Amino acid sequence: MGDGPPSAEGAAGGDERVPARGGPVIETRGLTKRFRGGQLAVDGLDLSVPAGSVFGFLGPNGSGKTTTIRMLMGLIEPTSGTARVLGRPMPAAARAVLPKVGALIEGPAPYGFLSGRDNLLRYDSADPTADPRTRGARVAAALDRVGLTPAAGKKARAYSLGMKQRLGLAAALLHPRDLLVLDEPTNGLDPQGMREIRALVRELAGEGTTVFLSSHLLDEIEQVCTHAAVMAKGRLVVQGPVAELAAGARGRLVVTTPDPGEAVRVLKEHGVTDVEAEEGRVTGSLPGPGSGAGASGSEASGAEASGLAELNAALVHAGVRVTGFGAERASLEDAFVALTGEGFDVAG
Repeated sequence: MGDGPPSAEGAAGGDERVPARGGPVIETRGLTKRFRGGQLAVDGLDLSVPAGSVFGFLGPNGSGKTTTIRMLMGLIEPTSGTARVLGRPMPAAARAVLPKVGALIEGPAPYGFLSGRDNLLRYDSADPTADPRTRGARVAAALDRVGLTPAAGKKARAYSLGMKQRLGLAAALLHPRDLLVLDEPTNGLDPQGMREIRALVRELAGEGTTVFLSSHLLDEIEQVCTHAAVMAKGRLVVQGPVAELAAGARGRLVVTTPDPGEAVRVLKEHGVTDVEAEEGRVTGSLPGPGSGAGASGSEASGAEASGLAELNAALVHAGVRVTGFGAERASLEDAFVALTGEGFDVAG
């Protein structure tokens, strides 16, 4: 990883930190990777990750996420296109960039015959910038931060997948980082472990670290990320703030009534689509993208609330007995399905 000589750009000013405030921490242009046999894993990726964001890199398994991360970290070279990390070209400036990046890619691979603590001591000693006088304190702090202190003396071969995942995170956190790259960080963790890792990601972002988090779990992205990009079959489908991506999908109107047939007729006349009735409950897509996205009670914008009020009034005016009325906000899952026509694991 970056075993060649650094470029002039990478060698000069190696102690500089992230790009100017507001600039992208990761930026790719036409990034493409084609493997032997013609398999196109990443196809013309244009990606921009804002500084200070928690950026979710979202897509089903096999969509090109890990291949992209490996190119960004200089582990493999692209077939074509460019990638810049912390304002430097990769892989040419790997020696200047990688000391500022913590990464957990394709799962951790600890030395099984060493304890968790000894694994971290070994990783830290391999870092030429690490001060050996404070090594023990750094390792102890990293173990504590991921909840591994009680198992620090246990051989890594006896660790569960979730514990190995925590150990990999601890290794990425041995030093302060400008950028943290996490590939499926909650893989193998139980629900409590997932919550702890999500809380840790939020904490790191609050300290100023940009977090680039790859996942196939929509729920995970929606809970912790400020921005996201959606990949499908090697291509970028969309990217932007998570709230805007979700708002691009239509919300769902939900009406509870003992008069479902008449409610269906009225709603269709007023522009509600995909109307369905089932056991006294009528649902439909609100007219216009984003209508009802997050529009429920006080969360609705003035225009959205007015539109909902008009629908409710139309139902009442037609004699429909309304016992429940509201809008369910659009989720990231709704946006993904709307954009790609596909679905994937949304469990969190």
